[in-house]
Amino acid sequence: MKRLLATAALGLLLSACQVVGPDYKLPEKSAVNRGDLQGQLAGEGNNVVSAPVPADWWKLYKDPRLDELVRQAMASNTDLRVAAANLQRARYQTEQAESAGGWSVGAKAEAQRLQESGEAYLLTEKVPVANIGSASITTSYQFDLFGTLQRGIESAHASADAAQAAADIARITLVADVVRSYTQVCAANEELAIANESLDLQAQSTKLTQRLRDAGRGDETQVTRSQTQYKSLRADMPRYEAARQAGLFRLSMLLAKPLDQLPAGTGTCAELPHIAQLLPVGDGATLLKRRPDVRQAERQLAAATARIGVATGALYPDISIGATVGTVGILGDLGTPATNRWGFGPLISWTVPTNGARARIHEAEAATQGALAHFDGVVLNAIRETQTGLAQYTAQLQRRDALADAGESAKEASEQTHRFFQAGRASFLADLQATRTYTDVRAQLAAANTQVAMSQIDLFLALGGGWESGRTQASQPGKP
Repeated sequence: MKRLLATAALGLLLSACQVVGPDYKLPEKSAVNRGDLQGQLAGEGNNVVSAPVPADWWKLYKDPRLDELVRQAMASNTDLRVAAANLQRARYQTEQAESAGGWSVGAKAEAQRLQESGEAYLLTEKVPVANIGSASITTSYQFDLFGTLQRGIESAHASADAAQAAADIARITLVADVVRSYTQVCAANEELAIANESLDLQAQSTKLTQRLRDAGRGDETQVTRSQTQYKSLRADMPRYEAARQAGLFRLSMLLAKPLDQLPAGTGTCAELPHIAQLLPVGDGATLLKRRPDVRQAERQLAAATARIGVATGALYPDISIGATVGTVGILGDLGTPATNRWGFGPLISWTVPTNGARARIHEAEAATQGALAHFDGVVLNAIRETQTGLAQYTAQLQRRDALADAGESAKEASEQTHRFFQAGRASFLADLQATRTYTDVRAQLAAANTQVAMSQIDLFLALGGGWESGRTQASQPGKP
């Protein structure tokens, strides 16, 4: 009957206890709940559409070589390996938190040849030397009456979720870097080809100017001006090769492979990756749900909130119940009734709260306020980055379209001047100048196309897509 009463009393005690610290709930005034951040993204027009952002947005380019570069980078990139290791570490920390408290079992065995002190037992004679042994098994159960361990588990789970979000950030950043580096290589090759045409045309113009001077139809100033233009164009050539090499070296680093093991044709691509459809951007609500940095900051806030409970739990006692059974005595007598021992009972340990313990609670509360402010900042920055990316993309498209119109006019003028030259109505120098003007506009248009392509990449990175497909997983521990 007494045991039943004790069990009932313990059950009432357990039901009466509450979990220490605040329960996590996203504040209503958090920036993520603002209505003005949930709707359509600013800057939408004829260039983008409110469609879901695909998980593998780089496949919109329909470039098999680019797809292969991304695939290889996700398989061997060192940053992803670091992120996977950090994620595995966070999951092991969660296992540690979950294993705290509850049941624990231990065993102990000992044997020694012992000479005890007689005076320790108020004896005047010498105590005989004996071979003493002991063996015991102990078990205990730690109660989480105040929820301290539960808050620790909540904090560990939230931290593991934040580590997963960090791995997702590493993945989308990697994809954007691969696409950007590949685009840089292709753009450098394309712009180098146009620059070579301009250099060749300027060389022809310089030779013609020299012949006109020799024939008495020009002066030295015109020759010097033409030579200066030629040298200026020639001096600009190395930067295209440098940009190409920089893109290749970065791809080599991102894929963790030497240059000669990059996919065939990577170094010679001369056409920019191009998306032939309107860019899907979604809306503000889906953006905030999709961006891994927003998710990471929210999980960090949840972990910080749980740590308030962990700090508060230090004000309360630790309560456990344990039992032990064993045998202690002369080795030859171990296991006999005279050497057997057992015991069970509760254990309560409590450290009287001090100002230091309360200060740790206030510290955890301040850290939570900081985590909330950081979360709000990440949310606002996510919207800002996307809106800025949309505005820049729109502006780059407008500039590209204007240069395309100028290119059509320059092309028409060049063709018309060439027909006049063939009919004897225009000089060869005028024909060269018209062609060179067209080539210059082509160079500007190629640079504008590069800026449009880079703006697309920046926009997709701001949209936060690309982590869902082939998500970074924690590394698996080795198995025998």
